Amino acid sequence: QVHLVESGGGSVQAGGSLRLSCVASGLSTRRYPMAWFRQAPGKQREGVAGIETDLTTMYADSVKGRFTISKDNAKNTLYLQMNSLKPEDTAMYYCAADSYGGVWLLYDVGYNYWGQGTQVTVSS
Repeated sequence: QVHLVESGGGSVQAGGSLRLSCVASGLSTRRYPMAWFRQAPGKQREGVAGIETDLTTMYADSVKGRFTISKDNAKNTLYLQMNSLKPEDTAMYYCAADSYGGVWLLYDVGYNYWGQGTQVTVSS
């Protein structure tokens, strides 16, 4: 059975940083495209950053230059380093695994496995 468990969320002031982690069990992060999504109250879930099995990355325009996705396959863990946080980054952040990849990397419809989410709140 596959489990994805996120951690690292919290409350920070604008301009601050957070590092999210997603520990996977039941699947190998080496073998699947993975991504981070977020959903703010009243808004649709959006893809934030994705990483292919060959470590190619993709970012939403709103986070380019501020967020970095990475993974440690030895630890079976996905990360999201978030710098220069803005109030509009406030959302529940989810990790996801097992997608078609490619152009589908930041589309939630392609993912089979999801974590329970971790809350990020950025105050101005």
